[in-house]
Amino acid sequence: MLQSKSLNVSLLFLGIAFVSFLFSDFSISTQEPFLELKNFAFSIVKMDVTTIPSLLPALFMTISIAVVAMFFSVIIGFFLAIFFENFFLRVTLAFTRAIHELFWALIFLQIFGLNTLTALLAIILPYSAILAKVYAEILQEHDTFPKELKGKSLISYYIYTKIPDALPHLVAYTFYRFECALRSTAILGFVGITTLGYYLSSSFMQGYYNEVWLLLILFYIVIATIRYWLNKYSVSFVLLASFFYLDDFGNISVENFIRFVTSDIVPYPIRADKGLEATIEWFSKIFSNEIVPGVFNTILLTQISLVLTAFLALLAFPLISKKFVTNKFLRGISHVLLVVLRSTPEYILAYLFLQIFGPSMLPAALALMLHNGAIISFLMGQQVNELTLRLDVTKKKNELYLFEVLPRIYSQVLAFLFYRWEIIMRESAILGILGVATLGFFIDSAIADFRLDKMMLLLVVTAILNIVIDIISRKSRNYLKVEQSITSCGCDLK
Repeated sequence: MLQSKSLNVSLLFLGIAFVSFLFSDFSISTQEPFLELKNFAFSIVKMDVTTIPSLLPALFMTISIAVVAMFFSVIIGFFLAIFFENFFLRVTLAFTRAIHELFWALIFLQIFGLNTLTALLAIILPYSAILAKVYAEILQEHDTFPKELKGKSLISYYIYTKIPDALPHLVAYTFYRFECALRSTAILGFVGITTLGYYLSSSFMQGYYNEVWLLLILFYIVIATIRYWLNKYSVSFVLLASFFYLDDFGNISVENFIRFVTSDIVPYPIRADKGLEATIEWFSKIFSNEIVPGVFNTILLTQISLVLTAFLALLAFPLISKKFVTNKFLRGISHVLLVVLRSTPEYILAYLFLQIFGPSMLPAALALMLHNGAIISFLMGQQVNELTLRLDVTKKKNELYLFEVLPRIYSQVLAFLFYRWEIIMRESAILGILGVATLGFFIDSAIADFRLDKMMLLLVVTAILNIVIDIISRKSRNYLKVEQSITSCGCDLK
């Protein structure tokens, strides 16, 4: 039987999702959505592999930006992790990582223009904050040595004792975060950076689905072969080659940066010296017309997507578990499908569904469900494989699932969901750029109108919302008493 706490939390989130669904827009506005889906599916046989050479520059650009950005992010993140106990630093990093990479890219576009520097900074800032948090957690978990081994020098303790002990887990997480950096770099193409996403966006809009398939398969191959082309023997060469490959850093204008900080993002009534009353009126209009509906829709989409993710994870994890599927071929096919879904950025999935179903919350919810559900299914399938079953356990798969496996892992499923909750919230906000009226929709509109003061206010609201979700998530995991260490629950969660 499921623990009562787990059941209480599940019923609460199901109730919230049901109420959210009543206020959501899941309409299909295209004339023949399934015909479009059929066209996309069968376009895979029309791929023209002779065009691969023309796509290699975008592929190399994607890899190079991810490699260089991760190089700086690891250095900055590790340095910040040492001082992570500082309250001001923790708050600053929480704010930084709460803003999506695409939002950072849109900010830096206003300062540095459309170039490589914008792409690098858009990855480095949030990733440095994420790495600092996770590195600090990993190092804290390995702070188990007696005082005699710690010595008097903190630096020596870190270099000779703490870091060597934690190194395998630090490297494992860094490796996973690099995979995330590749996905993030790819979608920067949707704002104009010439990565794979740039050509994906162009092919989507023109209906060249055969080119979309070719680009996606190239990307999957890059993700699947990371361990072969980026390892301890090749990392120095790949890093050096990436530095040399990148160009077009534009002109770093100090004047643009100063103007952005001191003028562009300052609320217009304050900048124009309109007085307190005008400032309050400016904020009130944005609050009622954009912040309230943006936050409301972001929460609706997040909660629905979270529950849909849970349903997919609970249905899919048996497909890759030896306890349920004994046929290696079928288990392998399921494994490949989950890897493809988790490797495809939510933004690209949402963009695909947008072409098929039209603008509503449906494309975003499907994208978030498939990507996050695949991640959790993969983790749960691995965990179920490690379970030791009783000798007299039932042979019927449905009874094994309902009465033996699910009760033993359900609390952990909830814990994994809460780990992904903050990420789903970030993605729900950014998917507004595709037309859903979440916070990202209003942020994109503010940038299009060059109202950068309003953009910054909405970004602050987005960050605060993510921080609140993170706090609730941690409290929920504590309530369930299934808080699991970063080194044992799998790096895919962060």
